[in-house]
Amino acid sequence: MAHVRDLDPGSSALAYYGSELRRLREAAGLTQKQVGDIIYCTGSLVGQIETAKKPPTRTFTERADAALGADGALLRIWPLVSRSALPGWFRPYADLEAKATAIYTFQVQLVHGLLQTEDYARAVLEADRPGNLDELVAGRMERQRILHNENAPFLWMIIGEGVLHQAIGGGPIMRNQLARLLGYRKHPRIHVQVLPFIAGAHAGLPGSFNVLHFEKLPNIAYTEDYGPGNVSFNSLDVSLRSHRYDLLQAAALSLEDSAELIAEVMEDRYGKDQA
Repeated sequence: MAHVRDLDPGSSALAYYGSELRRLREAAGLTQKQVGDIIYCTGSLVGQIETAKKPPTRTFTERADAALGADGALLRIWPLVSRSALPGWFRPYADLEAKATAIYTFQVQLVHGLLQTEDYARAVLEADRPGNLDELVAGRMERQRILHNENAPFLWMIIGEGVLHQAIGGGPIMRNQLARLLGYRKHPRIHVQVLPFIAGAHAGLPGSFNVLHFEKLPNIAYTEDYGPGNVSFNSLDVSLRSHRYDLLQAAALSLEDSAELIAEVMEDRYGKDQA
């Protein structure tokens, strides 16, 4: 078992975080258990984070930073930790996503990562049986913070109706996920449309894609497959996908009708008596 004093702080963001947590704790003259008692977790969890065995959550970081009088030291490291959990091929896109002024996404099988609940995200990511599931979930949740920034992007998501029926994680998780989507019903910058089954053949049949708009960069198109995603700055690619998106918006239900369908599926398929 790794001992915290054997860790190289420069080996990873997680190890750096753990070493700083230990340094701050010892400077405060506290044991792992005492820190755990203060921030409402176990001393064992504090020890696992210090030894880079478990990734910290943002909530843990905020509480530990305050309890140890770190003056933001741990909070400044946190983005490095959360970003390190993202697959290497995905990080350049995540950086672009954080700079976008508008994000248009069409999703055939899943709710887009920026609007996933933590439990839904965990169930999605767990399907590949990764060894670093907790880190991946933390990274996905941290990505969503761009929606709460002062310069938050405009986000428009169109999902196929099948997304509502694909029971990712089971009834209770799906009910909470659909409830979250309904929570954006009146949001000024986040819009959700559903492409119904009755739409038949449509412009999104080739698969899911995103189009990102920027203030000072060229707009991009992004697609994913089983391998690394593909970012295209080619103006023709962006134009073709933007055209497809216009057609999908026209074929999808209105925002209000989409919300009504989401609510209907949430109650009929994932109601409390169906959980």
